Formats: sequence, structure tokens, C-alpha cells
Amino acid sequence: MNVEQGPLLEAGDLSAGLDYYKPTMSQLAFEQEPDAEVTFTFKNRGEQRLADYLDVENLQQRFDDIRRAGWKEHELGYLAGIHNSAGERVFTDNYLDFLRTHELPEVDVKLDEDTDDIAIETTGPWALSSFWETIVMSELNEAYFENYVTAQGLDLEKVYEEGQRRLDEKIAILNANPDIKLADFGTRRHFSLRWQKHVVEELATRTNNLVGTSNVALARTLGLKPIGTFAHEMPMVYAALADARGEDIRASHQHFLHDWEERYGEDLSTILPDTFGTKFFFADFTKEQAEKSRGLRHDSGDPFEFGKNAIDMYKNFAIDPHTKTLVFSNGLDMPQTVAIQKEFRSRVGTLYGIGTSSTCDFGIVVRPLNVVMKATRVRIDGKEAETVKISDDEGKHTGSPEKLAEYEIAFGARPAGRLALARALETKLF
Repeated sequence: MNVEQGPLLEAGDLSAGLDYYKPTMSQLAFEQEPDAEVTFTFKNRGEQRLADYLDVENLQQRFDDIRRAGWKEHELGYLAGIHNSAGERVFTDNYLDFLRTHELPEVDVKLDEDTDDIAIETTGPWALSSFWETIVMSELNEAYFENYVTAQGLDLEKVYEEGQRRLDEKIAILNANPDIKLADFGTRRHFSLRWQKHVVEELATRTNNLVGTSNVALARTLGLKPIGTFAHEMPMVYAALADARGEDIRASHQHFLHDWEERYGEDLSTILPDTFGTKFFFADFTKEQAEKSRGLRHDSGDPFEFGKNAIDMYKNFAIDPHTKTLVFSNGLDMPQTVAIQKEFRSRVGTLYGIGTSSTCDFGIVVRPLNVVMKATRVRIDGKEAETVKISDDEGKHTGSPEKLAEYEIAFGARPAGRLALARALETKLF
């Protein structure tokens, strides 16, 4: 196999670790909340001790090098050349000049005394600190698996052969199911960028199923469509900023949706509905918003229940579900994808975001990591607040138990008892 042969990307490309939703979110943060500071905190959700195969100083050096190198002109030029369906540029000169002239904030890597494992955090202007989420995850995975393969005495060529065998099986399934359309979402938990590039090239040349990739650098170098809109980060930070300002956090969700629609219109209008639970979302989402948006992205909870609820919502709004697209992206593998497509192919448009199961699938030879990096705190006008996510999967919740309970009351995910209601009112959650 020729996975290791030839140049990968230009040395030190910052965008090699970026998903497309990072610059789209960053631009809105730059325009709407230029004074907001946001902290992003890394978390290992898995059982593997990362420090067994990662060196704190080496990891710190990786991030410092990326920060010093900054954006390259060919990367900014690529962003400048992206246009929407109306022929308008997605990213403004004002925003790109901001990226050109501002360094990313520093990243702090250490060995945490409580967990005895790697801890990573960064704080800075929201429009800049946001980028570290996918960069940190991408680079950490890269370093971890490079060291793991060496420490375990694995033959990298045989690792690739197993990965290729599994990839061939996926490609066979896709070729037998041409109506399945998928996007590569594999940047954050890939085995390596080189392997991700190989997987994407294989999918692009051997199937007709791939519609694009979320990885900014791979989209540029492979001539693919960059895929992505926004992550949970946006409504989470909007709510936390409202909390810090003493405003209504429940209303912040509509505030965000309005700002996003006004900035990006239909082209980036696939909405992520589960930041504060899909029960709240379906009650809060309006017919006008459903008509204007292209569809919804599923990222937690049961995909079949979600699909049914989404179709019911469209029908209740007298909207033909066939004119909308549901993007399924919650830890999908190929059998799940086929099952979901079989259920919904004749009922609604579908697209599948495939991540770890394609870019880090080597069976028992190499186990993928389960890591995240989330916005955890915000600061604005000298005030601070914690962020919260109420996922449809409890294991994906974000926030302290106390703040999570307050949000669950505010967003209708938990009955408001007398004491809980009083506490919520005192903290201006309503």
C-alpha cells in the first residue's frame, strides 16, 4: 500500500486539523460577539490512559508550533474563494484579515493530578479559541497512534492492510447501495491525517456515494465540497453569554438561530437540534424556520425515533418531507447506515456523516479514542458563566450537575419543583 508515500499537505497547515464548521462558526462569533472570551476544555471519555502513549512536552510543542505558524496565505485564499449558491463569498475580507493578523490563543497541556492523565485547555477570544477544538483532537490522535504503534511493536503496513480490508467491505456495501450519500466527518478522531486522506480518496474514486468532506485542507487539496454548518458550541455559548448578562437563556436559542440564518441563509441551514434536547427543539422551532432550512442533523438519541419525529414535524407544518434532508451523524457504522436508509429512503431526504468508523477502523489491532474538546466557560463584560449541553444521550451532557439541573428546568427537560423553580428564578434562568 502507498499510504505513507508522497507529500501529504503543505507543512504545518493549520487547516489540516479543521472541520469546516470551525471557520463558519468563528466568523459569526467575530461579527456578533467580538468581546466574548471562551474556554475550551479537553476530555477523555474513554478508558484508555492517554499519558501511556503521549508526552506532555511533545504535545505542547505540537500546539505551540501550529500557533506560531498561523494561517498560511494559500489557506486563507481557499476560504476567500468559497462561494454560496448565490455566487456570494462565504467569508469576508474583514474576517480573513482578522485571521491573518491575530494569533490563536495559547494552549496549556499538563498531566492532571486528579485523573493522572493528559489535560488540555485554552482560553481566548471566541472567534480564535474555537479553532483549537478540532486541531487539538486531530493532533492528539495523530501523536497517540504514532506512539502506540511504535510502543506495541506493530507493523504499520499490516495495520494499514487490516484497515484497507475493512474499507473494501464498506466500499462494497456502498456500491450495492448507491442511494446512500455520505460525507467524511473523520477529522476529530482519525488514526492519522494521512490515513483519513487515503480513506477519502478511496471513497471518492471507487464509489459514487461521497458528497464531500468536513476537513478543510482535504476539501482544498482533493477538490471536494467542504461540508458543515455549526456545532453544539454555538447555541451553548449563546446561552452562556445570556446567562452571564442576566438574560433569558431559553430565548438565546432563537437569538442564535436568527443570527445564523441572517448570516448564512439557506446554504448552511442544516440545523443541529439536540443542544438542549430535541423535545425542546421541536417545541421551539417554527414553521417559517422549517421552511427556510434545508434540514436537521441527528447527533444523539435514537436515530429512528428522531427521523419519525422530524417527519411528523414537517407534516404538521404542511411541508413535504421529501424537500428536506436529515443528516445522520451519531457514531454511525455501515450496518447502521444501511438500516437507517432502508427505513427513511422513501420518506425524507438523507445524508450520512461518517467519522471514526471510517477513519480509525482497524478492528482489535487499534482501538479508536473517545475524546472531545468542548466550550466550557464564557466571559463577557467582566462576568463569567458555565456552558451546558443537554444531549439526548446522557453520556454526552456538558456542565456541572448544578448548572445542568438549572438548564434542564429552563428548557423543559426536568419538572420545576418549588425549590428548583425558586433557584432558577434567583439565577435569572427564565
